[in-house]
Amino acid sequence: MGRLHLFELEDQAWFPGIIRDLATDYLQFIQERFRIDRAMTPLVRRALDEGGATRIVDLCSGGSGPLLGLVTDLAAEGRPVHATLTDLFPNIPAFAKIADASGGLIGYERDPVDARNVPPRLTGLRTIFNGFHHLRPADARAILHAAAAARQPIAIFEVSERSLRTLPVLLTPIFVWLATPFMRPFTWQRFLWTYLVPLVPLTCLWDGVVSQLRAYTVPELRHLCQGSAPMRWEAGQVPIAKGGGRLTYLIGFAP
Repeated sequence: MGRLHLFELEDQAWFPGIIRDLATDYLQFIQERFRIDRAMTPLVRRALDEGGATRIVDLCSGGSGPLLGLVTDLAAEGRPVHATLTDLFPNIPAFAKIADASGGLIGYERDPVDARNVPPRLTGLRTIFNGFHHLRPADARAILHAAAAARQPIAIFEVSERSLRTLPVLLTPIFVWLATPFMRPFTWQRFLWTYLVPLVPLTCLWDGVVSQLRAYTVPELRHLCQGSAPMRWEAGQVPIAKGGGRLTYLIGFAP
């Protein structure tokens, strides 16, 4: 079916910050559990090497995604890279937690950062992990063209996919209820908004379904980056290490 750009609750400025942060905490937990970073590491390493980049500027970071696992993997390979978390709605508690756990490899921006207009002082490989589907085609194209204009490499990764293989997303509330006792810190807010007033599982359900309907296919990604010279673009899919899913990617290699 064609791409549908329905609204996601977490994208709305009016949406309660506490519910947004708890929902992104769940997404972070799932990404760490399934070690999505292992599918990304070889591609990120190649983008860093070919572009001569020594830093990662993570855009649309949410709860920080797979970045901690990614920089840890690279460091274990003898390729230590410093990364910076950014978002239009920064989840500062989540950013601080990941930064503390990274041993100095990850920092973060406290102020909002628009992925279409990255401050010039933030140089390096630009990454977006599971956030590209949030963007309408015009904004998605603007982000790709901005990276090309700045001659900064960029790597886009998406687990969301317009495919029948993503139907288990309909069971998201059950997954949230089962996963929450293992998430830290386990606060009274997390208990309240997950179990007593289940806004977190309902938010994850709605946004999860919408994410699949918003996802870009590989041909659509190739179309979005047309005309953004001098970058060399590569798009495709790779299997995820754990689980039966596939990871869609688009990489712009800087000249």
